Amino acid sequence: MTNNTSSLRRRLRPSRRDDRPRGVGTFLRDIVIIFLAALLISFLIKTFLIRSFYIPSGSMENTLQINDRIIVNELVPDVVDVKRGDVVVFTDPGGWLDGTPPVSAESGNPVADGIAWFLTQVGLGAQDSNDHLIKRVIGLPGDTVSCCNDFGQMSVNGVPLKEPYVTLPSGESRVSGDDFSVTVPADSLWVMGDNRYNSKDSRYNGATPSKGFVPMSDVVGRAFVISWPSSRWQWLDDYPDVFRGTEREGD
Repeated sequence: MTNNTSSLRRRLRPSRRDDRPRGVGTFLRDIVIIFLAALLISFLIKTFLIRSFYIPSGSMENTLQINDRIIVNELVPDVVDVKRGDVVVFTDPGGWLDGTPPVSAESGNPVADGIAWFLTQVGLGAQDSNDHLIKRVIGLPGDTVSCCNDFGQMSVNGVPLKEPYVTLPSGESRVSGDDFSVTVPADSLWVMGDNRYNSKDSRYNGATPSKGFVPMSDVVGRAFVISWPSSRWQWLDDYPDVFRGTEREGD
């Protein structure tokens, strides 16, 4: 019985290897695995779900201010349909940004800029905002968008719009300085800035390859919230009442 008990104790006693504390190498390996897993998850979020941008210009004032940070839903338009009134981020269709001086997101602090670069790679930073534009969708494929009627209003499919989000110069009542009438081609959008007299939008890009329209394939997503600064935190409205009645048959 004594021999059997001693043998059992030897089998249950942890080996010396198990008693040793974990080495630095094992700790670093775990850190790397956690880091890579977090990077992969963040990359997937950036690629398929949400992404952050900052606002480099005043073309969407007063809805968006320069250096506001916004969060963009990347399910629009591939999974969720884009709607009239949506504020969308899109890549330059070609020629829209020519001659526009870049706005640097770098602070000059190598550590801070390194962190900002990393956050951009995983979708939480906004350093690539200079390569994108943000405007409000006014016309969907097939829509006729025109301006201005006798009251200075813009119309979509013959329905005049009352646009509370528009910023106009003092004493100005026309929502566009130039008259126009266009029909939006298939798979494209007609977009305009809320700061109507300070926005190089669809009206002023007719000579570019896209003729002022934004191909649906260039849309990154719909901006739905201002995330920074904290004093500016708010959901972004798509103003469905403004566009009520503009639907075409089959919409």
